[in-house]
Amino acid sequence: MTAGWGMLVRLCLVNAAIGGLAALPVNLFNRLMTVELALPALLPGLLVALHYGVQLTRPVWGHRSDVKGGRTPFILGGIALVGLGVLGAAWGISMAETSANVAMFVWVLSYAVIGFGIGAAGTSFLALLANVSGENKGAVATLAWLMLIIGAISASVGTARLIEPYSAEALMWAVGLVAAVAISLCVMATYGVERHTREPGIVDCQDDMPFFDALRLTWHDQVARRFTGFVFLSILAYYLSELVLEPFAGHVHGLSPAESTILSGAQNGAALLGMIGAGALSHFRLGSLRFWAVVGCVISAIGLLGLAAGLSVTPFTIVLGLGNGLFVVGAVGSMMQLAAAHARSTGVRMGVFGAAQAIAAGLAGLVATGMLDVTRMILPDAAAYGTVFTIEAALFLCAAIVASRVMRAAETSDATLVPGE
Repeated sequence: MTAGWGMLVRLCLVNAAIGGLAALPVNLFNRLMTVELALPALLPGLLVALHYGVQLTRPVWGHRSDVKGGRTPFILGGIALVGLGVLGAAWGISMAETSANVAMFVWVLSYAVIGFGIGAAGTSFLALLANVSGENKGAVATLAWLMLIIGAISASVGTARLIEPYSAEALMWAVGLVAAVAISLCVMATYGVERHTREPGIVDCQDDMPFFDALRLTWHDQVARRFTGFVFLSILAYYLSELVLEPFAGHVHGLSPAESTILSGAQNGAALLGMIGAGALSHFRLGSLRFWAVVGCVISAIGLLGLAAGLSVTPFTIVLGLGNGLFVVGAVGSMMQLAAAHARSTGVRMGVFGAAQAIAAGLAGLVATGMLDVTRMILPDAAAYGTVFTIEAALFLCAAIVASRVMRAAETSDATLVPGE
């Protein structure tokens, strides 16, 4: 049974909760470690890579929710883990000045817990959404990722207000509040959804197929395999600036933690507008999913080149966010369409795409922060950051070329990928 729009909007609050919690370790905590604690940028890069690395378990979570016939327990259990991990990471920051070894141990454990939680909750949420959304896959995918951005903006701006002036105590209190709100949202969002929509072939669709058999079946699908490669390349480009932007605002432009967090919120706000624009225009047949993915990559590259050239930080951060939003609509919309086209293995397919995304995002953090540490040893800060942004812009342009080819093949090979949907 297909869920109505009211239930779909409520269900997508799960993504807002995930986005809000996930924004803290990769944005604010990264800034605090790099600037306030004066640690090498590679450290948060390694921690974020760890949190993405453990998300290689995404296909397992997707398969388990396929087999068990219920995705809600995986969503709620996963978001509880994310909240616990974020609290632990914040506590590690407060401990860093007195005991670096304890802080390091707490960070490693906390970021691993965050990764497991996001893998379980995120994969199960997207699989459930694909199962219950009927023919509205493109519009629902846009709604889900709009909620993700809204959650990230709300958590970023709200936390920035609560920790000003900055102190370890204020940080712990603010993060605890964000975690409590996120968990409460997920409980409200998932209540009764599966019971209302449950029918044979919608949720209980995988039966008892062993995990490796389900994974092998997915990988033998040529369209799914090629699209997985595209996801890896495009997300590598997408995430390269994630751990660099807020330190850049502090080192080069002298912004405070609250100001740089607000700048990150402005980027997410522009991404939100880009997603709304691409979703609305594609709904009226003004551009296909592939078209908006390509345009988004090009606009993102323009924003990065502006930052690299030393131009005003706020306008070009907004341009970068706008391009990111356009790209997400095209790429993620196609991802959900391809996963939902195979109802018996929706969770596994979503997990495979998610695992490729996690590998690319983790690698991006290591490459960006490692490159930044090396270039800052031989170049002034502005030139070092400019080098990283220029390389990322080049990768975005390469991703645009790949998107124009791979997504065209996906559209012509799968009838569910209707341009403009």
